[in-house]
Amino acid sequence: MMTDQCWLITIQPAIDIIREFELTANEALIELSDQDAPQRIVKIRRDYNTWVANETLEDYALRFTPHSFRKWSIFRVANTALGAISFLVLEVIGAALAVNFGFVNAFWAILTISLIIFLTSLPISYYAAKYGLDMDLLTRGAGFGYIGSTISSFVYATFTFILFALEAVIMAYALSMYIDLPLYVWYLISAIIIIPLVTHGVTLISRIQMITQPVWIFLMVLPFVFILMKDPDAVRGVMQFAGASGFDADFNIYMFGMAIAIGMALIPQVGEQVDFLRFMPEKTEENRLRWHLGVILAGPGWIFIGMIKMFAGVLLAYLVLQAGESVEAAVNPTHMYHLAFDYVFSNADVLLAVTVFFVVLSQIKINITNAYAGSLAWSNFFVTFDPQPSGSCRVAAV
Repeated sequence: MMTDQCWLITIQPAIDIIREFELTANEALIELSDQDAPQRIVKIRRDYNTWVANETLEDYALRFTPHSFRKWSIFRVANTALGAISFLVLEVIGAALAVNFGFVNAFWAILTISLIIFLTSLPISYYAAKYGLDMDLLTRGAGFGYIGSTISSFVYATFTFILFALEAVIMAYALSMYIDLPLYVWYLISAIIIIPLVTHGVTLISRIQMITQPVWIFLMVLPFVFILMKDPDAVRGVMQFAGASGFDADFNIYMFGMAIAIGMALIPQVGEQVDFLRFMPEKTEENRLRWHLGVILAGPGWIFIGMIKMFAGVLLAYLVLQAGESVEAAVNPTHMYHLAFDYVFSNADVLLAVTVFFVVLSQIKINITNAYAGSLAWSNFFVTFDPQPSGSCRVAAV
C-alpha cells in the first residue's frame, strides 16, 4: 500500500504535465478547425472585461457593494434616490382616486397608503444602506432562499418595466403636443433615448439627478404657488369634490378599500430607492445623525413627497373638470400641468413649451431610474438560467 502511494506521489508531476499538454493541444486543434470563432469569442471577452474594469459601468449586480465604491456623500446618494420621485404617475393615481371615489375617500386612502408604504420600506431601506445590498440579496437574507429571491426579482423587474412603459407613454404624449408626429414614433424615441443615460450606471445617473433636481423642484412648486395666489378657493372646492359622478361626497368603506388597492401598486418603488441607498457611505459616529436622516428621507421618506404629489393630482384633476374638460383630460398629467402652468404664463407658446419641458424632464429623471433598476433586477433573475454573471449592461441593452 505504501509502495503504491509513493509511486503515485512520484509520477504526479508528470501526470499534471501531460494533462496540461493535452489541454493545450485540444485548444490548438479547436483553433485550427475554426479560426474565426476563437477570434470572435476573444473579442467579445475583451470588450466585456473592458466594461467590467470601467468603474463608471460597474453596478455590483449580484453581490454586495464594497465600502471602497461607496465614496459619494450622504447628500448625493440621497439626492440621487429622491430623483426617482419625479414620476407623474403619482399625480395620475391621485387624480384617478379623486375622480372615481371622491375627495374624502381619496384623502383617507392616500394617507393610509403612505403610512403602509413608509412602515414596510423603513427596515428594507435601513439594511440596504447599512450593508450595501440590493433587493435580491436582501430577499435571500430575509429567508426567501435562492428560488424565492429569483421570483421576487422577477416581480420587481416586471414592475420597473411596467412603470417605464407608463412614464414613456406620458412623455410621448407631451412631445406629440409640441411636435406633430405619430404617437408610436414618440413611444420609440421616449424609450430609446434613456438607454445611453443608464449604460454608465449610478455615476452618470447621480450627475443627471444633481443637475436637474433644482430645476425640477422649481417647476414643480411654481404653478401651485400661483394657483393658491390666484384661486385661493380652489382648496375649499376640492375638499367638497364628490368625484366625476357627483355622488361620492361621503366616506364609503368599499370605495376606500378599492382606492387603497389601487395605490398599493406603488409599494415596490422601495426597490428603486434601495438600488441607490446601497451606495450610502458607511455609518460612523461622526455622520450617524446625517446618515439616519439621509436613509429615512431617501428610503421610506420618498412616500411623503409622493403623498404631496398625489394630493397635487387630486387638486389638478378637480381644476381640469371645473374648467369643463373631460374625465380623460383630468387624469392626463400633460393636460393637468398645462392647466396648472396656465396660472403662471399667459403666452400660449411659452405655456406649451414649459409644460412639455417639465413633463419630459420629469419622465427622463424617473425612467433612467426605472431602466437602471430594471437592468439589475433582470440580471438577478436571468442569472438563475445562465450561471455566468451577465451584469446589467447586457440586459439594459437588450
